[in-house]
Amino acid sequence: MHGKEADQPVRSNPTGRQLRLGTELRKLRERAGLTAVEAGQLLGVKPNQISNIEAGRAGVSPERVRTMACHYDCADKALVEAIAGMTGERRRGWWEEYRDLLSPALLDLAELEHHAVHLRGSVTVHIPGLLQTTDHARALFHQVVPELAPPDIEHRVSFRIKRQTVIYRDSPTPYLALIHEAALRMRFGGSSATGAQLRHLLDMSEREHITIKVIPFAAQGFPGSGQSIFYSRGPVPQLDTVHLDQSHGPTFLDADAQLDKYRAVLERVETRALAPEKSRDLIHTIAQDL
Repeated sequence: MHGKEADQPVRSNPTGRQLRLGTELRKLRERAGLTAVEAGQLLGVKPNQISNIEAGRAGVSPERVRTMACHYDCADKALVEAIAGMTGERRRGWWEEYRDLLSPALLDLAELEHHAVHLRGSVTVHIPGLLQTTDHARALFHQVVPELAPPDIEHRVSFRIKRQTVIYRDSPTPYLALIHEAALRMRFGGSSATGAQLRHLLDMSEREHITIKVIPFAAQGFPGSGQSIFYSRGPVPQLDTVHLDQSHGPTFLDADAQLDKYRAVLERVETRALAPEKSRDLIHTIAQDL
């Protein structure tokens, strides 16, 4: 790598997207049976430059990605172009406003959702973050242990609401939400806040790009019932990502076997869910019972 690309400073804290770009380039190299030293010789660079790119510490241009893919004998043009599309972004995303306020993993989540071409998820106890009202989100953050200071609660609430940009923008991201009946009956924030949250779900379910399916108590058991599972589809299947919601923060998975597993899990969960029309009827009934 020559010129400006070779002279770029090494990053100390790469973002999740930058790490994923490096991971995908490493996968291409390893499939070609090349070591970093051998790849460097082919590309005319030092091995540590290859290592820095694959670790997300050094930037790379779209043209360089295509050159690397050529040397790595990758004939999957769609994958190569999708990886090339992950490079060279100059504009800072809105989530960078929270860089010193929230964990890097949460910022990575917002960036992941921003670039996804389709989103789907399954939840058992909580309403999905992308469909939460402000009052519902605030009530959840008041339950965090250890207790959050009021300013920290408001930072988290505003961040969660801004994440919802992906389903409100001019070209909104299609979203399938599989929500267990238990989540609909939890009264976070009291009956009034819960009622407003359920009415919000009904309103959102009328949007063309949003599908809400409820898993009723009457459904038989299903896999992943104890987890909140979210699946972000990339421009090609190899760039899909699973996001597991944990108490300590989001965990991201992208190994082929993991992607296969959670695709199958969500497909099976969906078979236990009601159709959208019946789901709306159940949400409406629960709201009336408050």
